[in-house]
This record gives sequence, structure tokens and C-alpha cells, in this order.
Amino acid sequence: MIKVSNIFPILVWIRRYGKKDFADDFMASIIVTIMLVPQSMAYAMLAGLPPVVGMYASILPLIAYALFGSSRTLAVGPVAVISMMTATAIHNAGYSAVEDQIMAALALCIMSGLFLFVLGCLRLGFLANLLSHPVISSFITASAILIAFSQMKHILGLDIEKGNLLSTLSQLAENLANSNMTTALIGGASVIFLFWARSGIKPLLKKLGLKGHTVELIARSAPLCAVFVSLLIVSRMGLDQSHDVKTIGTLSGSLPPLALPHFDLAMWQKLLPSALIISIIGFVESVSVAQSLASLRRERIDPDQELRALGAANLTAGLSGGYPVTGGFARSVVNFDAGARSPLAGAMTAIFIGITTLLFTPLFYYLPHAVLAATIIVAVLSLVDFRSFIHAWQYRKADGIAALLTFLLVLGIGVEAGIIAGVLSSMLLHIWHTSRPHMAVVGVVPGTEHFRNVERHDVITSEKLITIRIDESLYFANSRYLENKINEIIAGQSKLEHVILMCSAVNEIDTSALESLENIGDRLQASNIKLHLSEVKGPVMDRLKKTDFMDHLNGRIYLSQYDAIKELSPDCCRAAKNGNSQEPDYII
Repeated sequence: MIKVSNIFPILVWIRRYGKKDFADDFMASIIVTIMLVPQSMAYAMLAGLPPVVGMYASILPLIAYALFGSSRTLAVGPVAVISMMTATAIHNAGYSAVEDQIMAALALCIMSGLFLFVLGCLRLGFLANLLSHPVISSFITASAILIAFSQMKHILGLDIEKGNLLSTLSQLAENLANSNMTTALIGGASVIFLFWARSGIKPLLKKLGLKGHTVELIARSAPLCAVFVSLLIVSRMGLDQSHDVKTIGTLSGSLPPLALPHFDLAMWQKLLPSALIISIIGFVESVSVAQSLASLRRERIDPDQELRALGAANLTAGLSGGYPVTGGFARSVVNFDAGARSPLAGAMTAIFIGITTLLFTPLFYYLPHAVLAATIIVAVLSLVDFRSFIHAWQYRKADGIAALLTFLLVLGIGVEAGIIAGVLSSMLLHIWHTSRPHMAVVGVVPGTEHFRNVERHDVITSEKLITIRIDESLYFANSRYLENKINEIIAGQSKLEHVILMCSAVNEIDTSALESLENIGDRLQASNIKLHLSEVKGPVMDRLKKTDFMDHLNGRIYLSQYDAIKELSPDCCRAAKNGNSQEPDYII
């Protein structure tokens, strides 16, 4: 029977919620709100939507996550990568009118929310494992670079079409002479200030004698400071009229409209593939952040519950005029560092965003697009991480190839092509790697009961017996390789009487591999050689017992490799025990 507390984790932590927790959550919510107000508008602009849509996406989704989420500190809302993927999906679907773009965003929300919620109910959180860390890291790095360059048109006051990195760079170069210098000055100054604020403002405040939450509050207020200073300058000097500085204009000063989005079958069919990819990417990013933060406090994250929580958050976004949301890295870290104790911090943030949307949106009329673009650029460039890509390449070339392919395709073609290629290449490289499992002939290490590779260690072996250690599960992709490799190893062994397959690393034997083992046994038996298995794991043994494999096996299955050697070649065991490798039948 499913417990209600498993569906609503809030029922668990709310029982121990105290005044100190409330105070910490309240302070964290203020800091996150200050950060989220300019970010939500900026990310909506990145998604190609009116800025107020970002505000709407930062209200009810946060409350929904507070009810369903298993993370105490994850901050849900608009994020850069999902915003860009939303813009790409809408652009590729061919929608240019603002009304159609908003409806498309709502459709993406509903489909993503339903998909995530159903996956959570089916407990399919493990699907996130299809995306390897190198692929995700290179995807985020490439997306961040693409996002940063895509915002240069707002920094320079240019009107260029959306495209890949090469197209964007080409258009920027061609139109550079047409840049709006006033806009470029505002945007450039904002970028410089925001970059400085990330590392330089805290030491300065501490030198001035400020401490604790005051320093944190002021430091996190840097984007909001850039927003208000810029809109004050533009409004007082009339730069939107005299120098054609583009501003966000009139925003709706009302709470999110609660309504079901219009169902257009053709639109929803066009957007369905994008909605699925957005869902998976959003979930992987969110659960990775949540698990990282939870480990710092020794808390536990339930991936299946996170699926349901993000599904609920996206459904509410779709019902309240928003666009797809997920847990953001930078915002969650800020929430954690600010001392958030529960998801109630997110709910409080939603209330503050709602108040801002209702009462203060007229203040943002003169806010330049360039400042929002600067906010995006500074935020996404912190996500660029070439070190993990280099580490993956040095450690395992297959991971490096998948990461490189993802990186190049995201920049060259687009985010969807890049992530699909990353997943497929990771899976294909994994199949290729496991289709050629590492197999080693092993012998006894003198003076021990341990077995090691004859090519790496001085070990004792017998001409009458060969032990082959298989370092991979056996399945259809490597079953033929297994047969060929064993034939290659035993070729020319005229004195051979026994072959032992050491299965300590074999976690699975599928039907194809079982047939291969039977073929190997038949061929060895025809040559008067017995086939034995050792160290077969319990689950594998349970499956073998359900077949007639052991009835046809001409050898035995041993609990341990040493037991097999002790019975089949006692002289070999004695030589190993004495550390003596000089007997004529044994080779070091």
C-alpha cells in the first residue's frame, strides 16, 4: 500500500519544522527572489517569450515542487539550457507569432509534465542513466557557449536570425558596423559589472566591516542592481527614444492566468519529440544538482519522486502561463548557501515573485534587453567546463568521443541533434566495448590463493589446465566473441585436459550467451577436454538451474577458483602454497 507521505514528502518534514527553520527559509527565499527576478525575465527572453512568462514560470511551479519534491534545497524555475531548448523547439516548429509561441510553450509544459509524472509513477527514474556525465557536461558546455553568443545581438543592439554557432558568428561579423553604440555601452558595462560582482564584491563588503547574511544579500543583489541602475538611466535620459535602446516595455501587472492551454493536435505532434528531450535533460540536470546538495547534508533524494515533482511543476507551469522549468544549478547553490532548510523556501520565493509580478512590473518598462542579455551571459559562462571533457578523454577515449560528438553537434547543428547523438554514441560505444570483453588467462600467485593475469604477474599455471577469467557479463553482443576467444586460447594446447571459466565478474548470462557456453562445452568435449565454471554469482546460478545446462556440462561448477584448482590439479596448489614453480608441469 502506497503511503500518502511517499507522494507528498512535505508531510514528513513539516512535522519537525520549527521557528529557526522558518527564519532560515525566509532569508534564503529573499536572496533567491532577488536573484530570480532578473533571471526569470532574462531566461524567458532567451526562450523567445515575453519576460513576464518567466515570472509566471516562477510562481506556481515552485509551490508544486514544495509539495512533491524530495530535495530540501533544490530551487526550481526557468533555467538557461531548458530556455534555449524551448526556443529551439518553437523555432523549429515554425511558430513566429507571439501568441503561437506562447501556446507552443504551454504545450511543451503540459507534455513534459505528463511525461515526467508518468515516468515517476512507473518508477523509471533510472532512465536518466542513459545520459553519461561526459555527454551531459559537454552538452551543457556547448549550450552555454551557444547561449552566450546568441545574446551578443542584444548586447550590440543588432537584429539577427537564430541559428547555430557558425551562423551566429557570421551574422555578428557582417552586422558589427551596425551596432547600437549606446546599447553596446550599457550591455558591456553590465557584463563587466556582473563578472566583477561574482568574485570581487564579497571581499570588498567584508573589508567594509559587513558580515554574514548582509554580505550574501548584497552580493546576490548585483543583477538586480544592474537592472535598476540601467532602467533608471534609460528612463531619465530617454535613451529608448533618442538612441533606440530596446527595452522590455509594458508587462502584464497581474497574477498568472489559470487555464488549460488550447489543444492543437498538429502543434502538439510537432512539439512532442522536443518535449520528451526537454523532460529528460531537465530531469537529469535537476536530479544531479539535488543529489549533490543532499550529500552535503547527508540527506536522501528519491529520483522517482523527483520525476513526479518536476512533472507537477511543469504541469502547473502549463496551467499558469509559464514555460518548461527544472531545478537550476546556480540558484539551488545560492538557496543552499543561504541556509534554506526545506522546500518551503521555494514556496516563499513564489509568493515574493507573485507580489513583484502583481505590484512592481510597471517599474521594468525601461529595462534594456542588453542588461537581461548580460545577466544570461554571466550566468551561463559559469557552466562552461572544459576540464571534465579533457578528463573524460584522458581516462577513457570512448567517453571522450561521445562528449566531443555531443559538443560539436550542439554548436554546429543544434541542441536536440547534439543530445540525441550523445546518447546514441554512448550506447553504441558501450555495446562495442562490451562486445569485446576483457578475458585473461590467470594463474595462482605463489604463496597465496589469489589468481592473476599471466601477462601481468609471476604466477603458477599447469599445462593440463587453463583458467580463463571473463571480466564482463555475457550477452548476445559478445557471445560469438567468447567462443572465438576461447578457441584461440586453447589452440595448440595438446596436453590440455580442463578449461575453467572464472565468472567472478559475470553478472548476467542471457540466452544467446548460454547457447554459446553450450557450444563451447560440446566442442571441448569432442576434444576430450572438460569445461568447468567457478565463482558463479547467485543470481546467475539461479537462472542456470532453471535450464538443462548443468545436465549437459561435462565438468563441474565450483564455489571458488581455488577449490577448482585444488581438485583438478592438486600439484599446482602445492606448488603455489610452497611458492615453488620449478616442477616440470608448471610455468611462471
